[in-house]
Amino acid sequence: MSRTSAAIAGIGATEFSKRSGRSELRLAAEAVLSALDDAGLSPGDVDGLVTFTQDANQEIAVARETGIGELTFFSRVDYGGGAACGTVAHAAMAVATGMARTVVCYRAFNERSGRRFGQPNAQPNVRLSGEPTSQGLEMSWHVPFGLMTPAAWVAMFAQRYLHVHGATSEDFGRVAVAMRRHAATNPAAWFYQRPITLEEHQASRWVVEPLHLLDCCQESDGAVALVVTSAEHARDLRRSPAVITAAAQGAGADQMMMTSYYRDDMTGLPEMSVVGRGLWEQSGLTPQDIQTAILYDHFTPFVLTQLEELGFCGRGEAPEFLKDGGIELDGRLPVNPHGGQLGEAYIHGMNGIAEAVRQIRGTAANQLTGVTNVLVTAGTGVPTSGLILSAA
Repeated sequence: MSRTSAAIAGIGATEFSKRSGRSELRLAAEAVLSALDDAGLSPGDVDGLVTFTQDANQEIAVARETGIGELTFFSRVDYGGGAACGTVAHAAMAVATGMARTVVCYRAFNERSGRRFGQPNAQPNVRLSGEPTSQGLEMSWHVPFGLMTPAAWVAMFAQRYLHVHGATSEDFGRVAVAMRRHAATNPAAWFYQRPITLEEHQASRWVVEPLHLLDCCQESDGAVALVVTSAEHARDLRRSPAVITAAAQGAGADQMMMTSYYRDDMTGLPEMSVVGRGLWEQSGLTPQDIQTAILYDHFTPFVLTQLEELGFCGRGEAPEFLKDGGIELDGRLPVNPHGGQLGEAYIHGMNGIAEAVRQIRGTAANQLTGVTNVLVTAGTGVPTSGLILSAA
């Protein structure tokens, strides 16, 4: 798509909590209506909806509950958090091709008070490891041996990264400390006014070695929605638009879910490299043109690898990048000024896209100066997606 073909014109969210006290459908509706109000649009202006395959809220149900009328486009993107930027890509393609004029992307769940992703769930795991499907076959190699949670899957990768690159748990901890520091000055964050020290990170209990509790993102209840329309239309609306300069999806060779155990090298994320190449090629930009990055931080080790895969530093160089404060608000590449999923909330990466829009608008809680280009990534370890958003 061309640089000016589509833009994010509105963002909306519920509060982020551990117990929302209402249905996921209501959360979705609240976020969608909030995003439309932010853009200065009404439900009748919407003719497209995009969400995650994992979202429990049907597009037609969200349309009914919000007063959206006819839909000419609806789509779902697979692979968990890897879908976040992909929903925007699908919406932008629909707008660019004329399939829809205004598309809302949404994600809503009670991920803490409902089904908790961070804990084994017997029935889904029986299904995944027992049915004669491609995913059932994949899961059958490791679920019966106790590798049943995202933390366990990522720990395999993390242990290998430490061994190959001579990194330490403290290098992972520097990510957690930075994210909590950023969240501490963001009133919307769950961990507002609650920073941590590296010593506290190291003292937190093991979840799956080498991952401490504070290496793992939150479990949150909440919803986020984004309004995508043409850049031309967006310029006439209530807010300054964030132009979708580039959007990409990617799956690497020998891809599996979360950790691809049978690749020759377990220390990288080839799928993120695919996304990175697409973003740089589409946009004509380089890592030096990015003022801040919103990196998917469901587990701290994958932040290090994303810095490497996207070209912000070389292979194995991320620990040094972190040691000199490279991802802090005043660093070479401020990462997740809102606190990310470790500090603000875990809404499957959608709250990170909203933060990118705020940085472009100049309205973020931890607003950086001179922001014209923001890179955003979605779930890591899975088939994934990314965006570059720019000032109009």
